[in-house]
Amino acid sequence: MSSDPNTPEPRSAPSPNPFGEPPVPRSKPAPPVVPAPPSTPPAQPNAEPAAASEPDPNDAVADDRLAPSTGAIEPGSLLLVDDDVVLRERLARALRDRDFEVRVAGGFDEALALAQDESPEYAVVDLRMPGKSGLELVKALHEVDPHTRTLVLTGYGSISTAVDAIRMGAVNFLPKPADADDLIAAFQKGDQDDPNASTDDYRAPSLARAEWEHIQRVLRDSGGNISETARRLGIHRRSLQRKLQRDAPEP
Repeated sequence: MSSDPNTPEPRSAPSPNPFGEPPVPRSKPAPPVVPAPPSTPPAQPNAEPAAASEPDPNDAVADDRLAPSTGAIEPGSLLLVDDDVVLRERLARALRDRDFEVRVAGGFDEALALAQDESPEYAVVDLRMPGKSGLELVKALHEVDPHTRTLVLTGYGSISTAVDAIRMGAVNFLPKPADADDLIAAFQKGDQDDPNASTDDYRAPSLARAEWEHIQRVLRDSGGNISETARRLGIHRRSLQRKLQRDAPEP
């Protein structure tokens, strides 16, 4: 029987695996990874870049008005007068570290000679010194140069004397002990305050307060020795102890 040339020939079955195992199916290819869309839309080709805003000069003026003023004093030449060598050198070193040009003196004559040679912008004067007092030095420095800003250091019983120093030209007073930052802050406060306010409003201390301050001053000068303090005051040691046990009287 002759075969029809238009009839397709049947496909032959795949030959069995010689090892008797079924054929392994082909794995499907993994789908392509589609990248995530960008979070920001792409820039338009014809879009123009945003122009940077120029600072308003009025804003700077407003910032200057609103900004708090530090009021810090400018470092300059400073005359430090104290008979306590340890305290004097410690303060001088600290003030030099803060860019002050410091000269030191231990008493009236030495300080006045330095001021007459070159008037300082600032002066720090201890009120209690051997020889002429700091009060006299404040007056002398003011006569040499009224523009010298003088700060007085006070101890026990010297508050009224410090007020007298302000009347003579000092800008402020500061109780001892004090460090360099205390001195600078006192100068700054003295420049900001009304120089007549503290003297006009000053009220003289009561008699009991004046006695207590005098005892404290003599006690300090005696190195804390109660017996020596009683001898200098001319009172009995037990009487002095009773006075020291009381609280400080009201001014």
